[in-house]
Amino acid sequence: MTIPDLVPLPFETDEGFGARARIGLIVLESDQTIEAEARMIDLDGVDIYHSRIPNALEVTPETLTDMEKRLPEAAALLPIEFEFDAIGYGCTSAATLIGAEGVAAGIHAAHPGIACTNPISAALEAFQALGATRIAVVTPYTADVTAPIAEHFATAGLQVTALGSFLESSDLVVARISERSVADGVRTIAGSADCDAVFVSCTSVRLMAAVDALEREVGIPIVSSNMALMWHLLRLSGVTDEVPGFGRLFGCQLTRSAANSSS
Repeated sequence: MTIPDLVPLPFETDEGFGARARIGLIVLESDQTIEAEARMIDLDGVDIYHSRIPNALEVTPETLTDMEKRLPEAAALLPIEFEFDAIGYGCTSAATLIGAEGVAAGIHAAHPGIACTNPISAALEAFQALGATRIAVVTPYTADVTAPIAEHFATAGLQVTALGSFLESSDLVVARISERSVADGVRTIAGSADCDAVFVSCTSVRLMAAVDALEREVGIPIVSSNMALMWHLLRLSGVTDEVPGFGRLFGCQLTRSAANSSS
C-alpha cells in the first residue's frame, strides 16, 4: 500500500469559541440541571466550559462543607490558558455554608484574580439589581440545610417573609422534581407572603423554561439559583445583553457597588 506524501497546509487562527466571553462553571458531580439550563442562554460569542466536583448524593451540612477542600482541584480542571472572564461554583447550599470567601479562595488557587461567584452571592446581587428587599424562599432541602439559606439573606439585610421546602435530601431526586411542582411551590409561597420577589434555591431545581410565564402569573420577579448564577457570570464577564424569555432579572444590570465587589 502506497501512502501519499503529506502536504503541509497553511492556516490562520482566530479567537475560537467564546471570543466575546469565556465562562467557567464548576458543576456538582450529581447535578443534572445546571448545564441544560445554562445552554438556554444562547448569546453569540459567549461560551461556557464545565468542570465537575465530586459530591455526596445525600445533601447534609457535612457533605456540603466537605466540598471546600475539593474546589481547587475542580477549578484547576478549567484550563488557565482559556483566560476565563469569570468562573462560578454551582452549589447554593454549599456556598452558603462554606462562605463566599472560601469559594473564592478555592477558585483563585487555580485562577488568581479571576472574577468569581456562586448562586447565593449572585442571588444577593440579583435582588439588589431588582430592588427587592422582601423575599420568599423555596428550597428542596431538609430543614437543617434550608435554615442557613434564610439566615444568610436575613444577615445580608433582606427580609425573608415566607419559607417553603420540598424537604428532599437526595440530589438525584431533586433533579426529578417536576417543573409543575416547582411552579406550584412558588405559587403557594408567593401567595402566602408579603414579598416583592421569590428565590428558588438549588442548581438541581428546574425552573428557567417556565419562569417567564410564572412571573406574569404571580406578578413579582422570580429568581432561581441557576438564573442568578448565569446572570451574574454574564455581567461579571462584561456581557450586558438583555436576554428575553427568562424573567425580569435578565433585563437588569449590576449595580455599581456589585460590579466593583466581585472578584
